[in-house]
Amino acid sequence: MIFEPLTRPFGGYIFDCDGTLADSMVVHHRAWLAALAAHGASFTFDWDLFTSRAGMSVPTTVRELNVQFGLSLDPDLVTATQRAEYQRFLPTVQPIVEVVELARRVAQVSPVSVASGGERDIIEQTLELLGLRQTFPVVVTAADVRHGKPAPDLFLLAAERMGVRASDCVVFEDAVLGLEAAKRAGMASVLVRSPNVR
Repeated sequence: MIFEPLTRPFGGYIFDCDGTLADSMVVHHRAWLAALAAHGASFTFDWDLFTSRAGMSVPTTVRELNVQFGLSLDPDLVTATQRAEYQRFLPTVQPIVEVVELARRVAQVSPVSVASGGERDIIEQTLELLGLRQTFPVVVTAADVRHGKPAPDLFLLAAERMGVRASDCVVFEDAVLGLEAAKRAGMASVLVRSPNVR
């Protein structure tokens, strides 16, 4: 089982996208490797380093990597390359079936939303690919808030747009930063374990 069953019904259900609804983390990593190589990064962006940044926007990740490794990579240029590479690989992304099935089920009776640190058009393309665009009337992304995960802003905005109190929401997340954001938002959370853990 990739996540523990819920112990009670909630007023609102918030889902991360990458690694939670979409089995896309391996694809994102491949795009990152290509982008960093194209811009002359001199460190190894291994799986552990990649997943430690999961939930952050791409530009924020680049800025943090610059600090960590004493580099001066251009966040906008690396983001553009990573985005182009990911879109090239996007058709290979598959759903995480158990989470998608749960999302469709609860969407019939309760408000649902997606809250992601990614870019809106990429998230919407991913949801479209998975046949989920109509399931989620509320989609909140990094551009909608001032502070990304682990700040609670994304989840609080999702709750507000669903019309549900934060304390009555549950967040489905695969990343440590996302789980911390849910905690700071005063929300319950469910850890989604990747079906393709390396």
